[in-house]
Amino acid sequence: MTTPANVLVVGASAAGLSTVESLRRKGYVGPITVLGDEAEAPYDRPPLSKQVLAGAWERDRATLRPPELLDKLDAEFVLGDAAVGFDAASRTVRTASGRTLTAAAVVLATGVRARSLPGQPELGGVHVLRTLADSLALRSALGSCRRLVVVGEGVLGCEIAATARAMGIEVTITGPQAGPMAVQVGSLVSGVLAQLHAEQGVRLRMGAAVESLIGESGQVAGVRLATGEVLDADVVVVAIGAVPATDWLIGSGLTLDNGIVCDSTCRAADGVFAVGDVARWQHEHFGALVRLENRTNATEQAAAVAGAILGDDTPYVPVPYFWTDQFDAKLQVHGILRADAEVDIIEGDLTARRFVARFRNNGIVTGVLGWNMPKQTRLRRQDIVDGLAQPAITH
Repeated sequence: MTTPANVLVVGASAAGLSTVESLRRKGYVGPITVLGDEAEAPYDRPPLSKQVLAGAWERDRATLRPPELLDKLDAEFVLGDAAVGFDAASRTVRTASGRTLTAAAVVLATGVRARSLPGQPELGGVHVLRTLADSLALRSALGSCRRLVVVGEGVLGCEIAATARAMGIEVTITGPQAGPMAVQVGSLVSGVLAQLHAEQGVRLRMGAAVESLIGESGQVAGVRLATGEVLDADVVVVAIGAVPATDWLIGSGLTLDNGIVCDSTCRAADGVFAVGDVARWQHEHFGALVRLENRTNATEQAAAVAGAILGDDTPYVPVPYFWTDQFDAKLQVHGILRADAEVDIIEGDLTARRFVARFRNNGIVTGVLGWNMPKQTRLRRQDIVDGLAQPAITH
């Protein structure tokens, strides 16, 4: 492949910015344009549910790079103008303002959008958290909030609950799973996490679906569960996952299925690549299509995409990784923690909440989880790498 005459990155996200930086580090000197739907310069998302929400950081501190470093990239940033249409054959993007942008190589980094409850009514006091504006709006609402209900027991919901509880707010988490983050970390660690939240004063209403939101005079007043229980609330946060932002790509000629479907080098079509939360690519070691929503993948995949743009067709085969901070607990997860895995504690002590758990399937290590043992967890990552050298893991 010849070096493209110009590159267009759609999405001024961490993944989009990292792609630009990787291209420049790899020696690409051609024109680069970055198109973003938000007016904000690229910012980091993990702090939105923690430092920014708590008020420990002001908005500028979440910015990924200061203006002088962005200037050094010699890229044109077109912000506050959403992409609304794409033709993969001509690699042409149409924007909400009427712009038409065409490039020899296009990188799609539009991420995901927050999922809403089915039939979710328009009520004041109901929030989602995906963008910087979402975080600041929720922070403002929490300033006068006494009772918060978090709908969703995943990573984001648990982080929001921990942050709000540390602010002195009465917090309840509800969701259909048996415990906090049960899908992400398995029943053993979820049980420990439930104990931590309960000790900190968070009320847990697990194993129950939300039937409806209750409103009074246009303002949310509570959450009704399928069990009939009503959870009173001044503010409700809906944190039930996210949906790949691909609506604007319908009819583009790309394959869309829970993200932008790509080959093992993250190529979606000739001259078209996807990166970050929106990319669903063929992971050759897993023998399956994979889509990851985490900050680490955004950076690592961006480097792979930059290489592919410049002619390096090495398959992208990362060991998945994510982390979460809640109260005094730092959890780090490498690999895949399958529900049917055999789990054992290989370092530390579960009761002391300082341990490393190993997850194995058919004798092969597929994942490790560390609780306040970052160094030891990182060293155990090699066990997963060795496992990936085995025949493809099926899911």
